[in-house]
Amino acid sequence: MATDERALTEVMEHAASVLTAAGFPKMPARVLMALTVTEAPGMTASELAERLDSSAASISGAVRYLQTISIIRRVSQNGSRRDRYELPSDWYASLVRQSPVYGVLAAQADSGIAAVGDPSSPATERLRDMAGFYRFLEQQLPKLLDEWEQVRAARDA
Repeated sequence: MATDERALTEVMEHAASVLTAAGFPKMPARVLMALTVTEAPGMTASELAERLDSSAASISGAVRYLQTISIIRRVSQNGSRRDRYELPSDWYASLVRQSPVYGVLAAQADSGIAAVGDPSSPATERLRDMAGFYRFLEQQLPKLLDEWEQVRAARDA
């Protein structure tokens, strides 16, 4: 149990609001952070609802969203009808690995270049840089994730 539960709740809510400001849906962000800071291996929907002072319906929608994007997994509990929701140890890497956002942004920049239709236009140059940057990120992320796993393994050894 946390030595300062109030401070932990503030950290959880602030991190969720940062995720929300970055475009992540609010309730899934809160559920994600609640699962991140819990001492338990996971939480049931009712535990999440209690922790977040939220309705069962909002928790249901949030966990469904998080399962759809493979951030959490539902685990059956022996002898209970309630499932527990857990975070895989590398949930953040799964999110990055499965995100098509960089490729989509690069393709949109390519479409913009075609729409401008002038290779010497300043807009074309900006769009070319945008496409190149996002393709670079898309290519480098797998290497960064592999490097992170090595750093993580060395840290935990």
